[in-house]
Formats: sequence, C-alpha cells, structure tokens
Amino acid sequence: MVSAARDLLEESGAEKLTMRVLADRLGIKAPSLYKHFPDKSAVEVQLIAQMLDESAAACEAAEAEAPGSLDALSEAYRAYALRHPHLYRLATERPLPRHALPEGLEERAAAPLMRACAGDAELARAAWAFGHGMVILEIYGRFPDGVDLGAAWRKGMRALRP
Repeated sequence: MVSAARDLLEESGAEKLTMRVLADRLGIKAPSLYKHFPDKSAVEVQLIAQMLDESAAACEAAEAEAPGSLDALSEAYRAYALRHPHLYRLATERPLPRHALPEGLEERAAAPLMRACAGDAELARAAWAFGHGMVILEIYGRFPDGVDLGAAWRKGMRALRP
C-alpha cells in the first residue's frame, strides 16, 4: 500500500494522493484502506519516513566518499530532492510529524550535516536552510534559464564552511 502511494505521489504530487485514488490503484474499495491506515496523514507519515531514510542514505554515502565536505553533502541532497520532487515537497512544505516518525530517523538524517559542520547546530541549520531554499526554488523553476546553479550551490556552501 505504501509502495502504491509512493508511486502515485511520484507521478502526480501530494494534491492527487487521496485515499480513494490509492484504493483505486490497489483495486480495492476505499474503506478497506482504513483497516491499515486511519487516515491519509498516516500514509503521508510513511512516505515522509521513506524520504528521510533515503536522503540520509544518500548523504551518508556522500560523506563516506568525501568526509566533512559540505559540497559533497549538498550535491547528494540536491540530487535526491530533484529525483523525487513530490516526495521532497511532501516532507518539507509542512510541519514535520516528529511524533509519528521512527525514533532516531530525523537525527540520522541530520547527522552527516552535523558532522560536516563540526557539531555546530546553528551552522547546520543555516546550511540546511540554504540547501532547502535552493532546491525548492529549483523544483519550482524559479531560477532563470541558463543560470549556473552548481556554481551558486558551491559558493553558498563555501560561505557556510566551518
């Protein structure tokens, strides 16, 4: 069920992900879904957890290749978000349902950035805010054609180095 929800989300965005559409995709009646998930929010929590797990894995891999490199982390983060724009938006454009996520997942997702920022939580937040702002603007097509976004990312990350 979560896999089908993910497929729908990736194809059409969060606005089109409804319990009825998900039930249709699965070939069942919508009330049957409620035996597994109390509501759409519960499905979304599972998808957000997938995003955090997958983006953590991408950043961990980048960190293993280039320990301490904000550039490597930002490239991995950006690439993941651009490959999964609807999932990224679902996970980042509204309050994070921390209470419903697997314990330790948010911390795991933040850990590579915290290490690259030498444990400086404020610097890590600033780096994440820069990265999130850049990637969400890119997802929404807000930069003019021909702009070297890679250069903007590198310059921004250089400015944030510890």
